[in-house]
Amino acid sequence: MAKLGDNKRRFKNPLSVTASTAAQQLLMKPAVWGILNVHVHGEENLEGVEEPFIAIANHSSHFDAPLIMGALPARLSRHLATGAAADTFFTKRSNALAIELFMNAYPVNRGATRDHRGMSKQLLSDGVPLFIFPEGTRSRTGGMGPFTPGVAALAISFNCQVLPAAIVGSYAAWPARQKRWNPGRPDVHVVFGLPMRPRPGEIAHEFNERMRRKVIEMHDSTATAYSMPTQNELAHIAAIEAPKKPKKDDK
Repeated sequence: MAKLGDNKRRFKNPLSVTASTAAQQLLMKPAVWGILNVHVHGEENLEGVEEPFIAIANHSSHFDAPLIMGALPARLSRHLATGAAADTFFTKRSNALAIELFMNAYPVNRGATRDHRGMSKQLLSDGVPLFIFPEGTRSRTGGMGPFTPGVAALAISFNCQVLPAAIVGSYAAWPARQKRWNPGRPDVHVVFGLPMRPRPGEIAHEFNERMRRKVIEMHDSTATAYSMPTQNELAHIAAIEAPKKPKKDDK
């Protein structure tokens, strides 16, 4: 019996592509852009992007994936497959159908799950571009966590471009611990950088760190320009607000 999300033929099926594109452009994007005041930067950097590529971004809010999909031009988002946590979005058929339609999503393993191993490689082999959050999960503080080396390893294996993107302000708009977003159309910035490629002889760990530094650089330069918290400032705020562990004498 086929597992939810494992149908790879839909990524090339004209009817599936048309339905997903329509859902994204006519329903999802207007809804998100109506909730947020979205600013897109670096669109000129997208001219040299070639399929198949891997798009990456920092991740701190449920808004992040719709923001990237909506900010990309249709020529790049049309076939873009979004990696989504298998243990969250592909356990119920209704959830799976919704995220497949609106995000063109496919299941990505987290933790000990191995049910969908190799799907990213299979899609890239078929020429399907990918969108993956290298942190693996949403930040609970707004600050970026470490990148897992999987994206870097994929890019090296296929010698494909990585499109770096930074999202500024989405955590303030909808923190991970809140059930609902904040009202008032808060400002959110989506920044696209020039596509990157692995250097000759570069190993996954090295390329991984280079990608992470690039996303931080784009995030912080935009945050500074618009008087929003940088990564260091987000980490400082999180440290101040973190609940203190009681000392043994206090118990």
